[in-house]
Amino acid sequence: MTTPLALAPGLPGAFAAVYAGQVSRAKASRGPLLFVATLQSVGILLLLRGVVDTGDGVTGQQIVAGSTVLVVAFVALNLLAQRFGALRGDGGLDHYAALPVPASAVVLGTAASYATFTVPGAVLTAVVGCLLYGLPLAHLWVLLLVLPLAGASLAGIGALLGLLAPRPELATVAGQLGMSAVLFLGVVPAERLPLVLQAVRALLPSSYAADALARALGPRVEITSLAPDLAICAVAAVLSLALASTAYRRAVRR
Repeated sequence: MTTPLALAPGLPGAFAAVYAGQVSRAKASRGPLLFVATLQSVGILLLLRGVVDTGDGVTGQQIVAGSTVLVVAFVALNLLAQRFGALRGDGGLDHYAALPVPASAVVLGTAASYATFTVPGAVLTAVVGCLLYGLPLAHLWVLLLVLPLAGASLAGIGALLGLLAPRPELATVAGQLGMSAVLFLGVVPAERLPLVLQAVRALLPSSYAADALARALGPRVEITSLAPDLAICAVAAVLSLALASTAYRRAVRR
């Protein structure tokens, strides 16, 4: 009498398993990741505080919002591109391919594990920024929406860069270039950029998350006005994660 094979776990179970494994692996490096990502953004806040007019509230709001999203970009975009590039380069993807785990669970679980580490640093950056630039703290609850959406969209792009890059070194470079774009295009209000850069900025899902947060930091804000930017960021997150899952399937078939 043969013993029936165990059924493959569904997407929620597979996602939880991959997420737990990746979080456990990254625990040793969590401190340095949080420190570097947060220190970088707080340093930008301090640097720009010395050159921004105290009466220019719009620019201050954008700087704080862009610096907060930059914490997410550092981990979810830059480091995740390096992680997937390394997995592809050293054959780590073959390990997951041999398991009864859907491709979407691998991408989502790994992306979520890295995005998790951005939350404390992003919240700290937002609070410090509001205090430095004299912005209200009342609407920082918007971070509950902004951080997951920005993290998901940037994590999808980071995973895609790592999976498409022919070598791990190129994945690292691509992730760093993407993070630089998030930095320079996120801390400057869109209307103050040249038209060419405005077009490039419109292609970055993180810019919509930063704009939504910047509006929430204003003295008067209608929450409904944040919905369009958050909706665009959510659509970008779904598309980027779907593309990353497709890239993962193609990578493990080679």
